[in-house]
Amino acid sequence: MASVKLTKNELKNQKDKLKRFERYLPTLELKKQQLQTVMMKITAELEERQKELEGKVSGLDNWVAVFAENKIFADDKKLETLVKPDNVVCTQENIAGVTVPVYRDLSFKEITYDLADYPLWVDEAIFRLRDIAKLNMLIRTLEVQNDLLGKELRQTSQRVNLFEKVKIPEAKENIRRIGIYVGDQQTSAVVRGKIAKKKRQEASV
Repeated sequence: MASVKLTKNELKNQKDKLKRFERYLPTLELKKQQLQTVMMKITAELEERQKELEGKVSGLDNWVAVFAENKIFADDKKLETLVKPDNVVCTQENIAGVTVPVYRDLSFKEITYDLADYPLWVDEAIFRLRDIAKLNMLIRTLEVQNDLLGKELRQTSQRVNLFEKVKIPEAKENIRRIGIYVGDQQTSAVVRGKIAKKKRQEASV
């Protein structure tokens, strides 16, 4: 604990600090609760979306045979050349003082192809692959949100602990120590005054 001056001015200073700490702590605690609540929701959505992605990917099992045909296409005609992400649309949102990206949409480059070059299933394959790509982007955005909010939650938790376990107890202890010292000084001054008064009275007799 840092040393403090045992004076009335320092006593006032410590009392003012304590008031500020006790006023600020509930705000920090509220922010911590908000962050925890939002992160629980994001975690739940992440789990739900990841299960959805697994379902969509496993749904491709029925397509394994037809997707195998992709290998026989020329390099410039493989399926991946028909599914090219173009632009990710994200907005910014403020959550408990933290600016996070919010996924809105993923657009793809418009690629034309000759139907004669592909089997009938290619349109459905492109639709499914685009759907999976969009879901992947949503998941990645949710993970970024979780990371940013997690970092803020750790910092906020550290501040709450600092105020609860260090700053407020330290200020209270300083107030107690200074109060005792100032009280003792005042008592000593009163006693000295009485002794001096008694001596003056005795001298005047």
